Amino acid sequence: MNAPTAGLKSAPISPLWELTLARLRLFFREPGAVFWTFGFPLLLSVALGIAFRNRPAEPVPVAVVSAELERSLEADPQLRPRLLGESEAREALRTGKVDLVVLAGPPIAYLYDPARAESRLARALADAALHPRGAPATIDRPITEPGSRYIDFLIPGLLGMNLMSAGMWGIGYIVVEMRTKKLLKRLVATPMSRAQFLWSFVVMRALFLLLEMPVLLGFARLVFGVRIVGSIALLLGVSLIGALAFAGIGLLVAARAQNTQTVTGLINLVMLPMFVASGVFFSTARFPDAVQPFLRVLPLTALNDGLRAVMIDGAGVTGIAGQIALLGVTTAATFFAALRLFRWR
Repeated sequence: MNAPTAGLKSAPISPLWELTLARLRLFFREPGAVFWTFGFPLLLSVALGIAFRNRPAEPVPVAVVSAELERSLEADPQLRPRLLGESEAREALRTGKVDLVVLAGPPIAYLYDPARAESRLARALADAALHPRGAPATIDRPITEPGSRYIDFLIPGLLGMNLMSAGMWGIGYIVVEMRTKKLLKRLVATPMSRAQFLWSFVVMRALFLLLEMPVLLGFARLVFGVRIVGSIALLLGVSLIGALAFAGIGLLVAARAQNTQTVTGLINLVMLPMFVASGVFFSTARFPDAVQPFLRVLPLTALNDGLRAVMIDGAGVTGIAGQIALLGVTTAATFFAALRLFRWR
């Protein structure tokens, strides 16, 4: 009855090709996946390129403790000596503001961190500048004691970063996920207020902090010998107010977001600048002076500075009052704004 259709049949489409196209379409419909695949490496490259920018003409920062050493090193254009007291010089070396400390002799002593390539380079340049015709007796004093190593600088930064990530992802993302699953809509019928609902997340973060801190700090102590010089109670207090600050930011980000794709983009937008520029892995002093005022007001910068001051320097409440005030204002402002903007639906 019907004409033969064998010649009209189209060639079969490969299931592999169709599945590949479907996966590509799904990928590009997820802003978060696109950002972490393409946007994050580019933005990270820009930020790190600024911090560790190629500065061929800029001399190496070196701390000296005598005017005579300062004059001797100033003759070398590759070095930029700074006259400081010994305690100030050690602090500058620990925080990455200088790469070497030169102590007056006899014999001349070099303080540096052998784990840092820039410190080893600064030591070689300073030695060549002070002894162009051959070095007399000098002493190398590598910084290996707890409190002066890079790992001692890193652990507080990792703790601060963990508090930020837990507050943003553990609260902001979860709230929006509950909204997309219609769970928040069901809670409208309960006698629970918005404030009670939001505070439950804040209290949860405070309780989780009691589990997070001992794990990280205990591991750092057992494996790397990282010590807490200051008050453990004050360290816990700074961590708590930092966790509350990022819990408030997480709630604010989630207050109106309608889906997980939106909140993922907002979380990345908030976290990325602080992840790179708040002194987690390297000192904020590496960024240009023009951006330093902006870095000082970032909540993660305040949290990291406060944690380091307590853990490494043994600072008290008055020594970190500025950081505590900034985190406290952030907590109050973000939670108040989240409470005003939050919607169940």
